[in-house]
Amino acid sequence: MMGDFSGCGWGMGFGWLVPLAVIGLIVWAVVAATRSSPPGGGDRALGILKERYARGEIDRDTYESMRRDLS
Repeated sequence: MMGDFSGCGWGMGFGWLVPLAVIGLIVWAVVAATRSSPPGGGDRALGILKERYARGEIDRDTYESMRRDLS
Protein backbone atom coordinates (compact mmCIF):
# COMPACT_ATOMS: atom_id res chain seq x y z
CA MET A 1 0.00 0.00 0.00
CA MET A 2 2.83 2.42 0.70
CA GLY A 3 4.31 2.17 -2.79
CA ASP A 4 1.03 2.34 -4.74
CA PHE A 5 0.91 5.71 -6.54
CA SER A 6 -1.87 4.89 -9.01
CA GLY A 7 -3.99 7.84 -7.80
CA CYS A 8 -1.19 10.42 -7.98
CA GLY A 9 0.91 11.90 -10.72
CA TRP A 10 0.02 14.32 -13.49
CA GLY A 11 -3.67 14.14 -12.66
CA MET A 12 -3.13 15.49 -9.17
CA GLY A 13 -0.95 18.40 -10.23
CA PHE A 14 -2.46 19.36 -13.57
CA GLY A 15 -5.97 17.92 -13.38
CA TRP A 16 -7.40 21.42 -13.08
CA LEU A 17 -6.12 22.37 -16.55
CA VAL A 18 -8.83 20.49 -18.46
CA PRO A 19 -11.80 22.27 -16.84
CA LEU A 20 -9.93 25.57 -17.12
CA ALA A 21 -9.30 24.95 -20.83
CA VAL A 22 -12.97 24.11 -21.41
CA ILE A 23 -14.09 27.30 -19.65
CA GLY A 24 -11.53 29.26 -21.67
CA LEU A 25 -12.86 27.82 -24.93
CA ILE A 26 -16.43 28.69 -23.98
CA VAL A 27 -15.45 32.26 -23.13
CA TRP A 28 -13.47 32.57 -26.36
CA ALA A 29 -16.45 31.27 -28.41
CA VAL A 30 -18.81 33.78 -26.81
CA VAL A 31 -16.41 36.67 -27.41
CA ALA A 32 -15.79 35.60 -31.01
CA ALA A 33 -19.51 35.32 -31.68
CA THR A 34 -20.27 38.77 -30.29
CA ARG A 35 -17.41 40.46 -32.14
CA SER A 36 -18.34 38.99 -35.54
CA SER A 37 -20.75 41.83 -36.28
CA PRO A 38 -19.88 45.28 -35.00
CA PRO A 39 -22.71 47.02 -33.14
CA GLY A 40 -24.34 49.74 -35.19
CA GLY A 41 -22.50 48.69 -38.34
CA GLY A 42 -25.69 48.67 -40.40
CA ASP A 43 -26.69 52.10 -39.11
CA ARG A 44 -23.36 53.55 -40.20
CA ALA A 45 -23.65 52.00 -43.66
CA LEU A 46 -27.18 53.33 -44.05
CA GLY A 47 -26.00 56.79 -42.99
CA ILE A 48 -23.27 56.75 -45.62
CA LEU A 49 -25.81 55.63 -48.22
CA LYS A 50 -28.14 58.50 -47.29
CA GLU A 51 -25.25 60.97 -47.58
CA ARG A 52 -24.34 59.67 -51.04
CA TYR A 53 -27.97 60.01 -52.15
CA ALA A 54 -28.20 63.52 -50.69
CA ARG A 55 -25.04 64.58 -52.55
CA GLY A 56 -26.46 63.22 -55.79
CA GLU A 57 -23.81 60.52 -56.24
CA ILE A 58 -26.47 57.83 -56.73
CA ASP A 59 -29.99 57.93 -58.15
CA ARG A 60 -33.21 56.95 -56.36
CA ASP A 61 -33.41 53.43 -57.83
CA THR A 62 -29.84 52.67 -56.75
CA TYR A 63 -30.53 54.14 -53.31
CA GLU A 64 -33.66 52.03 -52.81
CA SER A 65 -31.90 48.88 -54.04
CA MET A 66 -28.91 49.37 -51.76
CA ARG A 67 -31.14 50.31 -48.81
CA ARG A 68 -33.04 47.03 -49.20
CA ASP A 69 -29.74 45.14 -49.31
CA LEU A 70 -28.63 46.74 -46.05
CA SER A 71 -31.90 46.05 -44.25
